[in-house]
Amino acid sequence: MHPSDGEAQKLFNSVYPHFSAKSRNVRLGLCTDGFNLFGSFVAPYSCWLIILTVYNLPPGMCMRSEFMFLSNVILSPSSPG
Repeated sequence: MHPSDGEAQKLFNSVYPHFSAKSRNVRLGLCTDGFNLFGSFVAPYSCWLIILTVYNLPPGMCMRSEFMFLSNVILSPSSPG
């Protein structure tokens, strides 16, 4: 199943039909992933990556690393909450 086939995309298409009618409009997915820099849960620091994924691509290309864009890195003494 392609990420753009989910319920959120179907709702978006029904609310904004003019946007979804144009195939050249870019659809982006925002992904976050947090991890501990030093590999132990005792360390007080964490790192959170924010990644943009293009959903206009075919399913075989959508989740490949070369089509994901690292847009931000949040370094913090605790999780962003």
